[in-house]
Amino acid sequence: MRSPSIARNGGLASSDSGKKPGAARGADDKSVSVILENAVRRLEETVEQETTALRSRAPIDLQAFNNRKSQGLLELDRALRLLGANQPTADMKSALKSLRDKLDLNREVLKTHLDAVREVAGIIAEAMRNAESDGTYSLSFRSKGQARDQDYSA
Repeated sequence: MRSPSIARNGGLASSDSGKKPGAARGADDKSVSVILENAVRRLEETVEQETTALRSRAPIDLQAFNNRKSQGLLELDRALRLLGANQPTADMKSALKSLRDKLDLNREVLKTHLDAVREVAGIIAEAMRNAESDGTYSLSFRSKGQARDQDYSA
């Protein structure tokens, strides 16, 4: 099986690895561990940045964060494939647990943000419906003795 490696000129070259399919493809356990840890670290950084930005309530580019998280998950998936049938080390498990905790927190903050967006969108939609309506088909909520268009400012 051919696997990519770095050629002397810095480009990719192919080499025979002689390992079974699904094995680490020429990468030893230590390098797989480093690749996995780097992938987890970069993904954690992205998730932390998005969580912080959402909490700050400043305008953010959610699509850019989504793209970065998708890229990070792809990188993590590739790193996990390098692991093959080997069991992750205690450090790898700890890093993955930390990532999971940060993803859970990020999910909760995103949920709160989306709930707020839905509520604001509902308020705006209701205001638009009310502005477009002449009141012909809406219920009138007046108590006895009050005029429909009574001015309450004094």
